[in-house]
Amino acid sequence: MPHKRKSGGRADAAREAEAAARDTDVRIIGGEFRGRRLRYHGDPVVRPMKHRTREAIFNLVTTDSVGRHVIDLFSGTGALGLEALSRGAASATFIEKHVPSARVIEENIRTLGVEDRATLLVTSAFLWAKRDLPAAAAAAPQANVPWLVFCSPPYAFYVERQEEMLDLIRRVQQHAPAGSTLVVEADEGLDFDLLGREDASGRHAEWNIRGYPPAVVGIWRME
Repeated sequence: MPHKRKSGGRADAAREAEAAARDTDVRIIGGEFRGRRLRYHGDPVVRPMKHRTREAIFNLVTTDSVGRHVIDLFSGTGALGLEALSRGAASATFIEKHVPSARVIEENIRTLGVEDRATLLVTSAFLWAKRDLPAAAAAAPQANVPWLVFCSPPYAFYVERQEEMLDLIRRVQQHAPAGSTLVVEADEGLDFDLLGREDASGRHAEWNIRGYPPAVVGIWRME
């Protein structure tokens, strides 16, 4: 009996190690670039979304990718925006303040050869939302094109910078063109009820909440 318990422990540890390896080995899951590996520098400042969570999200929003303009806030490796480009998005804007991460995104964009469809902004997502978002909503090529927006910040922001996070999400809702989709990744630090059932313009904004422990993902589609 002790031998069986020990073997089970080794098996559990092996499964955990395999899962951890998948999460640090960042690859495109589907579409044109399926299987292509993305660079990840391993910096603990960056928390790549777990592979299974990203796969689950794109199972829900793959059709929201085609022809859309993607905005990848707190981009990290750029995996979410690049995944959307792989699945048919027309263009993407990556927003990342952390300079080493921005360099990784730039390299991943070059590796996939999507420079003509991708724009990288090395700036704070909070500052961008306050200063540049209204102009971005009116600018080509994304004017009147529905957005697919990913918001996957450090989880601590939902506690330490809660008001800024809520303001950021509401600003995106306010300026997003009709038919847009917003995907927010958080943990239990975000109460989606704080975002209400309407966006900043009074439009209906129903959140579809899914749990992928430790992540909680909210998907909002403008009707």
